[in-house]
Amino acid sequence: MATNWLTTDELRAWVRLVAVLELLPGRLDAQLRRDAGLTNFEYYVLAMLSEAPDRTLRMTDLAAQTNATAPRLSHVVQRLEKRGLVARFPCPTDGRVTNARLTDEGWEKVLATAPGHVAAVRHDVIDALSSRQIDQLREIGEAILQRLDPDGRLTPMYHRHDPS
Repeated sequence: MATNWLTTDELRAWVRLVAVLELLPGRLDAQLRRDAGLTNFEYYVLAMLSEAPDRTLRMTDLAAQTNATAPRLSHVVQRLEKRGLVARFPCPTDGRVTNARLTDEGWEKVLATAPGHVAAVRHDVIDALSSRQIDQLREIGEAILQRLDPDGRLTPMYHRHDPS
């Protein structure tokens, strides 16, 4: 089978996407470490719990929402637990399952951290784009996500802020 090489325009777009995917996580991680003592993934876990009913999720649901393996999530939640930001406990409706809950201290951490994180996202991404480009970025993201997540496993995560 012959290779369907990228055109010059496709290659230029691809290289820029790769550069964004390489640079942006490091920028966000650096800001969160500096300002909040959290990694980007730790903050993401706290944010997912902060949006959940009663700030509580089953560990399996939290893993699905963060696209994390069970061992990675368990390790991160253990670190957050040691800092008093998260508490784990048996699920009251299914003792075989463990829940994770954002503690009051964790909620305060999210409230204190969110403004700086939003400012970094705004500075590094949102303010670099016009409103038309924001719409295009959403549409581009949707098209790529349909390929990467054809079964819609993560659809609730990336559609959670869409209007009903």
